Amino acid sequence: MNVRRVRKGVASLTVASVALLVVGCSTEEKPKADKPATTATASHKNETTKDPQPVDELTETLAVLKGQDGFELAITSAVRDAGGFLTLKGALKNTSDKGRAVPDILRGDETEVLKHGTSLGGATLVDSVGKKRYYVLRDTDGRPLTTTGLGIVSADDSVEVFLQFPAPPASTTEVSFQLPTFEPATLKLS
Repeated sequence: MNVRRVRKGVASLTVASVALLVVGCSTEEKPKADKPATTATASHKNETTKDPQPVDELTETLAVLKGQDGFELAITSAVRDAGGFLTLKGALKNTSDKGRAVPDILRGDETEVLKHGTSLGGATLVDSVGKKRYYVLRDTDGRPLTTTGLGIVSADDSVEVFLQFPAPPASTTEVSFQLPTFEPATLKLS
């Protein structure tokens, strides 16, 4: 009797599987019929509009810092948020003709930061009017709140980066950004 129940269960399972397969196949066919119309509309739009500009040309560069071994850091964004942070975004570019490792010195020399690999943890902001220096923030494990795990950057290639600092007071409109081995740059804050 147990064998009969098992056979009935297997038969029911087989029938259910076939039913799901048939339903699954039939539902896939309907979206495929709709997709070509959407694709045709999208391709038609591309033909009538201008070619989009490369992202680099659309992004305003706030500062470009030149470093050693052909590295350049272009800062494209400095945004204060309501939580009291200032986040910088940009790109670290290797302008040389061969791949180069991002220098370890960029992470600074703090013991906690050294444990977390190559980063931009050595960066600082200097508010000369308020006479304060701001360091890259750290999380509770000591990891810098910046791009980490930087390795080798190929020739003429770039890596998107970010750095997060405590925000200077709202009255501070200008800070000096400093990164080891790079020339300093002045950033205007809104």
